[in-house]
Amino acid sequence: MTPAKTDMRDDWPRIHTVGVDGMLVSFGQRLSEPANRAALALRAELERLSWDGVEECSTSLVSAYLRFDPLHLPHADLQARLAKLTSDRDWYQAALPEGRKLWRIPTVFGTDLAPQLEEAAQAAGMTAKEAVTSISSTQVRVQTIGFAAGQPYLGELDEAWDIPRQTELTERVPEGALTVAIRQLVLFSVSTPTGWRHIGQTGFRLFRPDSEVPFVLRPGDEVLFTPTDAETLQNMREGGPDAGATSEVLK
Repeated sequence: MTPAKTDMRDDWPRIHTVGVDGMLVSFGQRLSEPANRAALALRAELERLSWDGVEECSTSLVSAYLRFDPLHLPHADLQARLAKLTSDRDWYQAALPEGRKLWRIPTVFGTDLAPQLEEAAQAAGMTAKEAVTSISSTQVRVQTIGFAAGQPYLGELDEAWDIPRQTELTERVPEGALTVAIRQLVLFSVSTPTGWRHIGQTGFRLFRPDSEVPFVLRPGDEVLFTPTDAETLQNMREGGPDAGATSEVLK
């Protein structure tokens, strides 16, 4: 008997072909913790199964993507396998992948390093001090990596942080900028324009192309942004690309 999908409609998950050599398993139309959990758990299971003909697996916020060799594994066969796999358990309540890490990343909130803290706090109905407490005390999950190399989308935050993006772009935020909108945080791996409000600044290098692990954070990891001051952050930056960040394996 197939277990009921938690808080989801009966027609999820959905399986779609993507171009000639891709297939997408989606667990919802919008971000939710159960849908993100399901995508991460399915990707981990597909990597464990290592089906012959599947060349790559990745995840977005609520979907798992497979790239495969259609000459070796026909579309219909892969779709049938995925349909069976997704129906044999409640993926929305599945365990998250093993080996995830909890990162603690020192962050300067506000000041001239992160000038939109007050604005974001006001949009969330908080004082700046309340906003820092809210953000820094929330252990957020790396929901997906996207937009730029190694760049994480993290969440979900409290409902008070369901604030919109800006209507105009900030001309540029620096690498390591922590930004907020729509109950999510984005930690920037590059300097770039953005519509997200810049509330914190870290020295953490997310993308390390010369390392054996170029993307430091992985989907499913958890992060705490711990408050520090500008002088301390500068000293930690001089100590290396982690800039004072520490990690431990989650049990």
